[in-house]
Amino acid sequence: MPTFTALTTLEGRDPAYALGEAMERLTPEPTGVGVFEVEDGSGLWEVGGYFEEEPDTAALAVLAAAMGAKEFTISELPETDWVAHVRRELAPVEAGRFFVYGSHDADKVPEDCEPLLIEAAMAFGTGHHGTTLGCLKALDRLAGEGFHGRNVADIGCGTAVLAMAAARIWPETVLASDIDEVAVEVAQANVDANGLTGRVICVEAAGFDHPTLAEAAPFDLVFANILKGPLVALAPDMAAALQPEGYAILSGLLNEQADEVIEVYARSGINLLQRESIGDWTTLTLQKTA
Repeated sequence: MPTFTALTTLEGRDPAYALGEAMERLTPEPTGVGVFEVEDGSGLWEVGGYFEEEPDTAALAVLAAAMGAKEFTISELPETDWVAHVRRELAPVEAGRFFVYGSHDADKVPEDCEPLLIEAAMAFGTGHHGTTLGCLKALDRLAGEGFHGRNVADIGCGTAVLAMAAARIWPETVLASDIDEVAVEVAQANVDANGLTGRVICVEAAGFDHPTLAEAAPFDLVFANILKGPLVALAPDMAAALQPEGYAILSGLLNEQADEVIEVYARSGINLLQRESIGDWTTLTLQKTA
């Protein structure tokens, strides 16, 4: 059975969410609606709907015009087992000592690695994206230089792959937080699947705003693989949450955005040690002054 997609873009978060809500009232109604910021610094948001019946093109045109959005692009998709497709496409990823894989590739896990199981159905944060891969490589590099993270937090954890990576190489408990309730549930499922229950504690929080994080601070290592805007806003809280000489590994940054984030964090006393670009994305390793 074919399905249909209807996609458009427009400027601004609030108009985008308003358009998404309006799409949910269409007939035939979509089976799902997504609203996402386009991560290119343009300020554009993408709004998309999935339909099991051909959508009403006239109604979509009216919505687009009313909200100041571009005309919807409507596509018909053949019936596809998307999880099976993703499993075929997502080969295991190696980042230093870390090996990120799906259960369909369990027979490929090398003996001399730190394995991290992330199911293909939970693909965001599998290590394939340049941001996650960059953070794993930065962690591997710090550990290889002799650093031992005794108090680690993963802010905006997604699948919790970074928190789990830290828990794989050090015995201390790692904290993982995300602003999204579903992401926290996904993170906990991954933690359990990796046999790290109780080793990685997952909480729902915006930034460091949670009693568990407040009680555990200051941290000697914090991951924040989010986006430029939230990273800039997080700088003062990061400075407060890091112990002197503590490290921050930041990503979610387009290459051209990195310099601004470096400057903002330097003003908070957190200075650049290393930067690495993978494709369009940059990962920063910084250290708080003593």
